[in-house]
Amino acid sequence: MGFLDTIESGSQIDSYRIEEPVARSGMASIFRATDVRDNRIVALKIPHPDMEADPILFDRFQREAAIGEKLNHPMVMRVFGGEKRSRVYMVMEWCEGRLLREILSHGRIGHDRALHISVKVLDALEYIHEQGVVHRDLKPENIMIDENDNVKLIDFGIAGDGAARRLTYANFTATLGTADYISPEQVKGKRGDGRSDIYAMGVILYEMLTGRLPFSGNSPMEVMNDRLLNYPVPPSLVEPRISPQMQEVLYRALERDPQNRYAHAREFAHDLQHLDEVGVEDRLETREWNKRKSHTSRQVAYYAALALIPVVILLLMVLVSRHR
Repeated sequence: MGFLDTIESGSQIDSYRIEEPVARSGMASIFRATDVRDNRIVALKIPHPDMEADPILFDRFQREAAIGEKLNHPMVMRVFGGEKRSRVYMVMEWCEGRLLREILSHGRIGHDRALHISVKVLDALEYIHEQGVVHRDLKPENIMIDENDNVKLIDFGIAGDGAARRLTYANFTATLGTADYISPEQVKGKRGDGRSDIYAMGVILYEMLTGRLPFSGNSPMEVMNDRLLNYPVPPSLVEPRISPQMQEVLYRALERDPQNRYAHAREFAHDLQHLDEVGVEDRLETREWNKRKSHTSRQVAYYAALALIPVVILLLMVLVSRHR
């Protein structure tokens, strides 16, 4: 029986009384808890024993905690540190609300609400980027929305910290992300920077406004390959109420080349808040979107090999660490 199997409602870890389990992933379990010192409700993220035994996965967990502890913004979930603990776990801010994924499961959301949520998320992204942190796995599952549409950015499990110089699990998995939201440069095996988060936010905004994703495929690799070869269906064709200015903002966020993308989250947010000031370009995206390039086996194999580079490196690191 592992440690997690002994955790029940009412049990206590240091000064935290467990109230109930909330979620379980492959690496850790999250519990709602009360800090008995001040009755504050918190969330405890406790790694599974097998993860603690793996030095690379354990390093990822500690890295996530270290990144979280240095961030302090109303739209970023807090991680609390600075106290002696009897075992390894994270103490996190308890966030009420629903995941954006749950909201989107009912279809597209209204224009004004989509812009409101996007501006809030971009505010959070601007803050973390200023702290040298790149989320690298931005998606609706990592955005919490409360009843007043306030936003919390959560889960920095594969985030990158620009201040770090060591090679860690977080560094090597930074290119992986989630297929539907991963940027083209990450598909090509590059580490990515804040503009990769901006790309992901562009995909999320497209999804909020249209109820569908800009790129598709029968497998994650096909989805990633689609964004390298083809243009998305113009969002105004999916949802006619999308203005040319709003469509232009989406195209700027979804530029394949990060050098042509919004350089900063604040620029993206500014255009969303001042759509009347956005100039509309004559784009290939609107004229040639239906000229679909095929996913040839050579192209798929090439990009699959690029995407697998960090995985191979990770496996080598695991083998080396286990034979020391």
